[in-house]
This record gives sequence, structure tokens and C-alpha cells, in this order.
Amino acid sequence: MVHEAMILEYAGPRLALIEWASAMRLTVLLALLANLAVPWGVAGTDSGALGLLVGLLALAAKVMVLAGGLAAVEVFLAKLRLFRVPELLAGSFLLGVLAVTASYFLSAPAG
Repeated sequence: MVHEAMILEYAGPRLALIEWASAMRLTVLLALLANLAVPWGVAGTDSGALGLLVGLLALAAKVMVLAGGLAAVEVFLAKLRLFRVPELLAGSFLLGVLAVTASYFLSAPAG
């Protein structure tokens, strides 16, 4: 959420550059994770243009799978947070009742 607050003051080309940089960072991190976790498809030093093409296609496929998984996790976590709203409302209601009760007992005259 900090990222969204930081870019509120930008618009136009500068906002596009910030969004582009964010997308590039995510792509590089996903590619790094994909190649570290599943190293198949990485082109070797003696593979020619065909090996490089196969490596790029494998990298693109791995990044797409990771991006889809990341999107699914983001969607389901948001939905899980939405399902917790009734619990949070019940807790805040109970705290409100306790506050009203405490203020009643603390402000009542002694005796």
C-alpha cells in the first residue's frame, strides 16, 4: 500500500515511468525466482540461436506461470480479508459496548 501512496503526486509521463519501473522490477524478480527454483531451459554457453530461443521461451513460460500464481494469491488474500470484516466489526462493537459500560460505571456517583 505504500507504493500506491507514493505515486499519488505523479501524473502523465512520470507516472508511466514509475509504473513501467515497477513492472520491470517485478518481471526481473519473477525471472530470477523462476530460474533459481526451476533451472530447466536456461541456455548454455555452447548452445546456438536455437538454444537461446528455447531458453527465452522457457523463461517466458516460467514467468507467466509465476505471475498467474502471484495474481491468484493476491485475489484470494483480498477475498480472505473481506471475509474477516464481520469478525472485525463484531470486535469493534464489543469494544464500543465495553467503553460505554466503563464510562457509565466510572462516571456514576459514589455511594
